[in-house]
Amino acid sequence: MNEQEAAAWEIHEFFQSLGLPHAVIGGLAVQWWGEPRVTKDVDLTVVVPLDQPSRVFVQQVLDRFSARIDNALDFAQRSRVILITASNGCAVDISLGLPGYEDEVMQRAVEFELEPGKTIRVCSAEDLIIHKAIAGRPQDVRDVEGIVYRQRGQLDVAIIRRWLQAFAELLDNPEIIERFERPWRRIHSSERQR
Repeated sequence: MNEQEAAAWEIHEFFQSLGLPHAVIGGLAVQWWGEPRVTKDVDLTVVVPLDQPSRVFVQQVLDRFSARIDNALDFAQRSRVILITASNGCAVDISLGLPGYEDEVMQRAVEFELEPGKTIRVCSAEDLIIHKAIAGRPQDVRDVEGIVYRQRGQLDVAIIRRWLQAFAELLDNPEIIERFERPWRRIHSSERQR
């Protein structure tokens, strides 16, 4: 296992011990679904039950792992992201998911074996496209293109379009939809020309 995979495994074991649904998102997930690229950290999302105050959960994480910033608890309360370091020194960003969409992310997550006996949960290709299209940074847009190209015949496009439409309306940003539709149209148009 490389450094990021080892960190993902460590966090996976921690969340499993707490019985919390979680999935790897971000660059590490791109390794499986898109065009492989270098990533220096691990991004995960976890769903904490609504009846458990997020502050309690964040403190549990900070009691187990080193924070990467001062006032990590306050930052997590404001941003819903916990910035920690795994025991091997790898940076880990943990997003606190909300019920609704994130519940579906957990249902669609798939298991990937890092090595015999060590399996982690990774978000689906569809959910990775959704996350990346919402983020919209240049690297995210390239990642969407790589995932669409590599997974084109296997994607559930209806799921992608339904959630991108919902987030585009919620965030008043129609470009979110186009970050998926542009590469989707380009790939299907080139395949028809063959």
